Amino acid sequence: MGANLLTGNISASLGNLNALHVLDMSYNNFSGQIPPSMGNISQLNKLYLEGNILSGTIPTHLGNCKNLQSLDLSHNQLTGPIPIEILSLSSLSEVLDLSHNALHGFLPSEIGSLINVNDIDVSENRLYGEIPDSIGKCVVLVNLNMNSNFFEGIIPTSLGNLKGLQFLDLSSNNLFGHVPDYFQIFHSLEFLNLSFNNLEGEVPLGGVFANMSAFSLIGNRKICGGIQELHLPPCSSTQPHGKKHKAAILAVIIAAASGVLGLTLILFFVLLYRTRKTRMRRPSMAAIRTEHVRVSYAELVRATGGLSSANLIGVGSFGSVYKGVMDWDDIKMVAIKILNLQQQGASRSFIAECEALRSIRHRNLVKIITACSSVDFRGNDFKALVLEFMENGSLERWLHPKVNEHCPMRNLNLEQRVSIAIDVASALDYLHHHSPVSIVHCDLKPSNILLDGNMTARVSDFGLAKFLSESTNSFSISASLAAIKGSVGYMAPEYGLGSQVSTQGDVYSYGILLLEMFTGRRPTDEAFNGSLDLHRFVEMAFPTQIMNIVDPQLIREEYEIINSIIQQRCTKQHRIQECLISVISIGLQCSNKLPKERMHTGEIVKKMTAAREILGGV
Repeated sequence: MGANLLTGNISASLGNLNALHVLDMSYNNFSGQIPPSMGNISQLNKLYLEGNILSGTIPTHLGNCKNLQSLDLSHNQLTGPIPIEILSLSSLSEVLDLSHNALHGFLPSEIGSLINVNDIDVSENRLYGEIPDSIGKCVVLVNLNMNSNFFEGIIPTSLGNLKGLQFLDLSSNNLFGHVPDYFQIFHSLEFLNLSFNNLEGEVPLGGVFANMSAFSLIGNRKICGGIQELHLPPCSSTQPHGKKHKAAILAVIIAAASGVLGLTLILFFVLLYRTRKTRMRRPSMAAIRTEHVRVSYAELVRATGGLSSANLIGVGSFGSVYKGVMDWDDIKMVAIKILNLQQQGASRSFIAECEALRSIRHRNLVKIITACSSVDFRGNDFKALVLEFMENGSLERWLHPKVNEHCPMRNLNLEQRVSIAIDVASALDYLHHHSPVSIVHCDLKPSNILLDGNMTARVSDFGLAKFLSESTNSFSISASLAAIKGSVGYMAPEYGLGSQVSTQGDVYSYGILLLEMFTGRRPTDEAFNGSLDLHRFVEMAFPTQIMNIVDPQLIREEYEIINSIIQQRCTKQHRIQECLISVISIGLQCSNKLPKERMHTGEIVKKMTAAREILGGV
């Protein structure tokens, strides 16, 4: 059935074909998971499923196919670890190809059980850890491809047992140590690729290393020596004596000059300190800014378990956010936002976020810990932000929890929602009017509001943020900047008409956010079309019918509290209703179509705080 246009899931009933020896369904458009029932085809010799869009994990039941000689699952979307049961199939004698998937985890030591296999290809996955020594037991291997993973450590000496190798590719990993000498005596080796690792030291001269077209070592910056065609620097141990002598003399001169310069600088700073001691002022931001931690691509990969999908906590317009564990003294758990640089505008988003976050400090803003602008193991540009980890996730997940979520969220009560709204308003007021440089967020919505362990709200994602230049009456930016790309439903209507960015645009987004928080309805709800939107929907019920449109979950929880205390029931109901009317009134005014009619952020904070005080002991 190979190389057709077949679609749909692979039928589990194939497991009934007990006498089947070869099954080829490659290069179609099959989706879904590989049915575990395939493990029932006990006489299966060859299974080809490559070139589809299969997802899920590799079923361990395939380990029941004790006669399997060839298994090709490459070029799919498979995830999870490589099952030990598959690697324990000593019957595999032709090929095991799992390449071009999203498999992650360590490569199990059971790979050493494949003592009869000719070809192993696990390239283009997310495997990490060290290459197991047991791979040296696969003595009949001809082709071994492990490129473009996250393997680390040294190249194991046990590879020296695989003298029959013709093709070996370990490129684009995080391997370190010296280039093994034993590759020189591999007489059958036709091509060796060790490029884009962290190898160091002298490159051997014999065997495969004598033929420039038979090996590649590019991207290893600390290697030296080798054949002349490589144009590598000579190794220090092979430098002529005269050069060493000159280098030693030069080092002495530099050391002496450094000493003189050091003494001069010390005297200079002593004098400078005495001069300024009587004129001390409040230190500038530059003076009090702490040095950011330096972090590499390899460290971020390791912290996220090889960018494991199990650690993926969110996907946005310009990248993905992973949970990571860092080995830092004061910080362990972090959020790592990795930019998808293939997405147009991602690089600009990274710069905007760095520029914004490095100059602002507020309890209701997510704190940036550090940033990484480097290259990955393939030499491609890589950019990431390391941020505070927020234990309680996003406001989006609390307002609209997914039905199939493994960890269902609790419902937010009235006081929590009001407090979160105050936190967000305080952050906006700071950004607009009290930060070192006035900033418009431009993408305020529930998924960009994060909650810490104390349920304090933090505004995040400054990828679309704009710095504003002050004018006499308002804030604006040059019209030469690219059009705003805010999120549908939350973006101020004037932006769609070509108006410049303003703080009033953020106030509109805040108003919509407020209405969503207390009605439980997204501005993109299917019920809204044409002339009816969230603002109009709430306005029609305000104020007399307001209790009919409030989030049912909110009302249910609040009235359960009331019903548990029979006394003062009417008073508490009245307070809840009064608070809701006050909050929704603010939401309606902030989401007014006319920018001039919207509230100032300072006024929002005051009125929202007053609304919370209405609740009293509720």
